Parts: sequence; structure tokens; C-alpha cells
Amino acid sequence: MEDLEIDVPPFFLCPISLQIMTDPVTVSTGITYDRESIEKWLFSGKNNTCPVTKQVLSSDCDLTPNLTLMRLIQYWCTLNASHGIERIPTPKPPINKAQIVKLLKDAAKSPINQIKCLRKLRSMANLNDANKRCLESAGAVDFLAAIINNQFEVSSSDSSSDSSASDEALSILYGLQLSESGLKILIGRNGEIIQSFTRIIQIGNYESRAYAIMLLKSVLEIADPVKLINLQPDLFVAIVKTLSDQISHQASKSALKLLINLCPWGRNRIRAVEANAVSVLIDILLESKEKRVCEMVLTVLDLVCQCAEGRAELLKHGAGLAIVSKKILRVSQLGSEKAVRIIFSVSRFSATASVVQEMVQIGVVAKLCLVIQLESSSRIKDKAREVLKLHAKAWVNSPCIPTNLLSSFPI
Repeated sequence: MEDLEIDVPPFFLCPISLQIMTDPVTVSTGITYDRESIEKWLFSGKNNTCPVTKQVLSSDCDLTPNLTLMRLIQYWCTLNASHGIERIPTPKPPINKAQIVKLLKDAAKSPINQIKCLRKLRSMANLNDANKRCLESAGAVDFLAAIINNQFEVSSSDSSSDSSASDEALSILYGLQLSESGLKILIGRNGEIIQSFTRIIQIGNYESRAYAIMLLKSVLEIADPVKLINLQPDLFVAIVKTLSDQISHQASKSALKLLINLCPWGRNRIRAVEANAVSVLIDILLESKEKRVCEMVLTVLDLVCQCAEGRAELLKHGAGLAIVSKKILRVSQLGSEKAVRIIFSVSRFSATASVVQEMVQIGVVAKLCLVIQLESSSRIKDKAREVLKLHAKAWVNSPCIPTNLLSSFPI
């Protein structure tokens, strides 16, 4: 319609898209927008203000259909039909909380109703972001979480049917793209959902495991520190298993992000090490060439090497020190910083005579000298100098260090 030569009344145009509105709705500030445009602004763009007035809108912003304007637009379309203007059909009314609440209550009456409810919830969620937020605020999060949790409470004879319902509920829950308030509702069930996600990651099908690890990442990002400190060891086993099984690229990144967020807390470093995280991370570092993945792996290794158990596992792996050293100056400045920090932790706290000798033989010392010559970051250079100073007597006269790098050796 924007290419027509006829004049379009300006109040028919959406203030955001500047196109004729097909479903005009009014927000609490009194400004009317096209539903699709304002929903995209509020939900996809995660904005919380009226685009015209810049006033803050409530989190459960109601969009009131502007029926008078809708009729005017339809009438104008009819008058200009000879110019090729098609009449805009009357939009279907959006779902509301009352409809969803009734649907959730009916689902409790029988397993058949529950399956029907899950199908309707998926259909609603797939329509638009506004429906997702409406489902969230009407209690769908608790309903879906209960189905997922119940999978591990039923008897073994019923497990197959409940597993199917649980997988469907998990898929819908992930598709809702929960807001922070929705995630808080999810984790507010006494940590029960964390246990359920952990179990799914361990024994579920690949699709459900991927959904569970990605939801778990989102949930624990907003969790109270007390929950992060008291996580169970089997959670770390499940996270590391996700990495080793390589379920999907997105699931692996979520697992790495989880370790980055969890390892600074309490004994979580040791729990990750006991779950065989170090060996799996080194194997990923050996295979991956993707910048972001390498940065995340090096970040996790830096965290776990801050405990003795983590450093011991790194040194026990035949390629541990070598691959960390190799990534210096090859990934990014962040990657180089994390790799040098790992080497510093080993040099300062775990450097036996054999380790000191190994570091010069596999080229770690030469790489640190190169960092001092080439790296632009003074912070990384300073950390490299600290490592070289720690064992200067053992390294400075080594024939393994190229003569062109000796000038960088801090004596």
C-alpha cells in the first residue's frame, strides 16, 4: 500500500512502521500502534517504553483493540477498492489470561486433556511473542514445570507416556523464551526443576537434553548465590556429559557458559574437576578452531586451575600444557590472557622440577617470550614476565629457547 499514489490519512499509519495498520491497538499512554509492530517493539526488542511518548509501560502491558479506527480503515479500503485497495479483514481477538487459565484447569481432569492442552499451548506460543508473555503470566510456566517434574515421580510402568508429555512440555517451555520473571517462577519450585533438568540431560533424548541444558543455563544465570553454592555433583557430571557427547553446537555453548557462571562459586571448581571437565575441555581445545568456543574453554580452564585439583588434571593430560600454550596469540586477546593466566597458575603453585622442565621443552617458555615481544596488552605482557621470573634460573640458559627471543627474557 505504501507505493500507492492516493493519499492515506496519516492517523491510519503506525508510528513505528509508517504503514497502514491492519490491527490497531492502543497502549496505556493513549497512542495507537499496529499490533504486530508494537509487539515486536515490546517483546522481541525487549523495550519497556512507549515509542512516541517514551513513557515506561508496565511489564504486563495490555494492548486494547482500537475498534473505531479499525472500522474507519476498513471503510476507507472499501471506498478505494477501485484503486486496488483490498479490504483489511477483521483481526481475530488475541488470547487472554482467562482462556489460558481455563485451559490449564481442564488439563488437570485427565491425561487426554493434558495432551490436548499441551498441543494448544504450543499452537498459541508459536503465533507471536505476545502470546508467549500471556502464557507466562497466566500460569503456564508452573503447569509445564509440574509435568516435567512428575516424569521422575511416576512408576516405571507409566514412564513412557509421561516421558512423551514431559518432552512436549520441555519443548514448549524452551520456546516461550521466558523473561526474567518467568525464570524466577521456574526456579522457585524449591530447586526441583534443576534436579529434573539434570536427570533429563543424563538420560533424555538428544533434543530434550539440548532444551534442558539451555534452559538450565538461563535459570542459573538469575539464581540466588545460595543455590549456586549448593548444587549437586551430578549436575556437573550432566554438564560435562553434554560437552563430551556434542549434542549440538548451541547445547555445547550453553554447557560452557554454565561452567563459567558456576565455577567461581564455592566448591564448584572441584565438582567440575571431579566430573572430568578438564580432560573433556582439553579435547575440545584440541579439535575446535572456533574463536568463541576456544575463549570459553580457556576461561573455564582458567577457573578450574585456580584449585589444586584442576591444575593436577591439566598436568596429567598429555596435551594439556601444550595446547594451552599453542592457543596463545592464535585465538584472540581474551584467549591469550586466559591461556597465560592458566600457565601462571601452574607455574606458581604446581611447578615441580619435571613440570618446569616440560614447560621449556614443549615451547611454553618460548611462547611467553614471544608474548612479551608481540602482544599489545600490557596486562598479558606483565603476567608473562611474572611466569618467566618465577623460574628464570631454570630456563634462562636453556637451549630450547630460540636466541632471537632471549632478549625478552626478564633477568
